[in-house]
Amino acid sequence: MPGTDSSPRADSSPGTATRRTVLISGASIAGPALAHWLHRYGFAVTVVERAPALRTGGYKVDIRGAAIEVADRMGILEDIRRASTDMRGGAYVNDDGKRIASLPADIFGARTGRDDEIMRGDLARILYERTRAGVEYLFGDSIASLIPVAPTAAAEPGASTAPDGWRAGDDGAGVEVTFEHAAPRRFDLVVGADGLHSTVRRLAFGPEEQFLRHLGAYISAFSLPNDLGLDREELYHAQPGRLICAYRCAGDPAAKGWLSFRSPRLSYDHRDREPQLALLEAAFAGMGTDGARGWREVPRLLAAAREADDFYFDGMYLIEMDRWSRGRVVLLGDAAHCASPASGQGTGMALVGAYVLAGELAADGQGPGEALRRYEAEMRGYVAVNHALARKFARDMTADTRRQIRFRHLMMRMLPHMPWKNLVAKKIAEDVQRGANAITLKDYPVPATPLTSGATRATPMSPASPTPSASPTPSASPAPSGAAAGPVPSAAGPTYAA
Repeated sequence: MPGTDSSPRADSSPGTATRRTVLISGASIAGPALAHWLHRYGFAVTVVERAPALRTGGYKVDIRGAAIEVADRMGILEDIRRASTDMRGGAYVNDDGKRIASLPADIFGARTGRDDEIMRGDLARILYERTRAGVEYLFGDSIASLIPVAPTAAAEPGASTAPDGWRAGDDGAGVEVTFEHAAPRRFDLVVGADGLHSTVRRLAFGPEEQFLRHLGAYISAFSLPNDLGLDREELYHAQPGRLICAYRCAGDPAAKGWLSFRSPRLSYDHRDREPQLALLEAAFAGMGTDGARGWREVPRLLAAAREADDFYFDGMYLIEMDRWSRGRVVLLGDAAHCASPASGQGTGMALVGAYVLAGELAADGQGPGEALRRYEAEMRGYVAVNHALARKFARDMTADTRRQIRFRHLMMRMLPHMPWKNLVAKKIAEDVQRGANAITLKDYPVPATPLTSGATRATPMSPASPTPSASPTPSASPAPSGAAAGPVPSAAGPTYAA
């Protein structure tokens, strides 16, 4: 298939001799979105995910601006509309739960035009269902090491190398990947779309500490019984340095809890649930109990967090890196440039980044190096704008004093009655929309319909499925076209290490 022809249409024609192989780590949003586009361009795509099955938890996420256009080009916009949260409004409540200030949902969410909102888990399901027939999914596994593969001695830079569909060059001839469970395999390119605490980033670029920028706050999200009887409404309660929210979306019998608090950097294991719960409980200790300030629902929310099977807790961080690729390894989404939940743009940036990365890779038959440079060049300005917004919104999310909280409540109560309320609402949305539209999308040529010829059938593991053995048979973990059957000798190049 590829070779010297840089036309995406030519590269993606079924029946061509060689398919470029890509391993994507992470099956949340960025990974399956990239898999969608790469499969359409004719790549052979494998997605590896540490979780034993598709993760359907999480909070509601906004899709705005350029991300809406990408969703439209993917053909999933109507799916998103059908799964919309359909939120009707939001309100701030006092200690007793009485609504003291209310606004329509679009003002709360700073949405305009075609913008929409969906639960993260619903979007993950949509992307998975759209890709599972043509993409190989390996659940319950993770990357253990990445070994860059040097070009063969006979291949000069610029000369074709088999089995890689790209030409050999300074970026090498592929990556040998070992997994925690599956047999080693070779891929032409590895993409880390595995989130804030990316394994691929750690292996290829070093410890995450050098890239994390703490925004001074922590968040938690989880499901809980809808004892408040919420119907497409979100309720907020503010205390100095803390913000509490409960909401229920359309079609979901359960409600969601969302807690945020300001704090210096805390030390804990992001994979150990118990210390996270302890930190959350300490931050809200005593709130809402007899004689103490705070919403009376807070103790129930904390109890629900302990019981929830979708409990989430993490800091609000930015990821800032000088570069997003090293050799044949590249980062995407939060792994490359997390903007934190404070930006409201993480999901949109994942969709847009997947579109740009796939388009640039498909347009380059000479080797991925230049395509990865163009990907960064296209995305850098977009990321910078949203990082700046995240810093601003993280500061504004929680008020420092009760006086500030009372002032916010007063402004919210007054807004619906102001003759210039539409102008105020527009101003509220202005910064968010600036971030959502801070990129001009290229028109990458793609096939009219997704390819099916020669596709690798998805092989998801259900929660009840056994974890792959450490030494699976070849049939249990089929190597893609052109993959090596065993480890590459050490002469091929150094292992990516911290």
